[in-house]
Amino acid sequence: MKILGIESSCDETAAAVVEDGKRLLSNVVNTQIDIHAEYGGVIPEIAARSHLEVINPVIHKALTDAACTWDDIDAIAVTYAPGLIGSLLIGTLAARTLAIIHDKPLHKIHHVEAHVYANFITEHSERPSPTEGSAFPAERTQENGSWRATLPKHQPAFPLLALIVSGGHSQLVLFRNHGDYDLIGQTQDDAVGEAFDKVAKILGLPYPGGPSISKVAELGDPHAFKLPIARLQGKYDFSFSGLKTAVLRAVQHEVGKDYSFPSHELPGLVDDDLRHAMAASFQHTAIKTLVDKTTLAYNEYQPSSVVIAGGVAANLELRRQLSEALPIPIEYAPIQLCTDNAAMIATLAYYRSHIDQPADPFDLEVEPSLSMLSLLQ
Repeated sequence: MKILGIESSCDETAAAVVEDGKRLLSNVVNTQIDIHAEYGGVIPEIAARSHLEVINPVIHKALTDAACTWDDIDAIAVTYAPGLIGSLLIGTLAARTLAIIHDKPLHKIHHVEAHVYANFITEHSERPSPTEGSAFPAERTQENGSWRATLPKHQPAFPLLALIVSGGHSQLVLFRNHGDYDLIGQTQDDAVGEAFDKVAKILGLPYPGGPSISKVAELGDPHAFKLPIARLQGKYDFSFSGLKTAVLRAVQHEVGKDYSFPSHELPGLVDDDLRHAMAASFQHTAIKTLVDKTTLAYNEYQPSSVVIAGGVAANLELRRQLSEALPIPIEYAPIQLCTDNAAMIATLAYYRSHIDQPADPFDLEVEPSLSMLSLLQ
């Protein structure tokens, strides 16, 4: 079963073809990072317009790279929740139109749940990598970077503990089977990826904050600053707002300013030594928070496998700490499939197609704030 996935929930326009929920036939991602980096974050209106410009070329390239015609495609899958409303509308309108024109079943997919399913992709196409070239600006395109990346050798086994960490989400989910899960912990304020972005701004590092902090953290001492880990009533819940504030106050103090000094003026006073030390200390503390909660959940539930998912799952320090903390081996998805992509959308759709009925392409609506818990009701 070959499924065309379409993803446009934020600032990546993506399309991919996945076969039988495990074999990656194509994976095209058009990124807007260079655009939004000028503003220090995603501008929703600009993101929506950018999706509109490239959605058709991205879909065409995904089909071409997979050597598929519409006769070969068995279904279409699209992200309908959560995300930026304008961005979601572009992807869903494209998917709905294509489903009607080509008479294909349409599956609506929850973006956060789909991140987990990047770990279920275990095979490459037997075809050689596609040739270079695209129908949109090359500098804004990831040219199928995951084609020959190292994929997990085995799909995760149930019960499965998933740590989902990204710019908008930080949660622990226990999966008993496909579509059968419990949300056992989540952030009570900032998501960890959001905290990375905000701390990067304080330190004068470019957007997105995760890769920027990770890079300079290699040059600093992770124990240079003692930063707090929040204590919460929920055993598996997270909080990163206090950590972000602690970084702000520490940087203000180190540059000789008090708490009233504007955070947007701090980068001009931060030298490289402070920047490296604080980046390393913040990253160490944020990741320790994630790893400690995951380890606690592992010890209680004793799952057969553990995965990490979402953009922050690309963080190598998180992978290192988690591998050291847990007694079972972890197979990580390639970094190219941790950030937003459509391969995870198509993969989840394969398993969801055995549980859910297809959506009606004439009345599918986006739901920008829909929680994973709503899917269980």
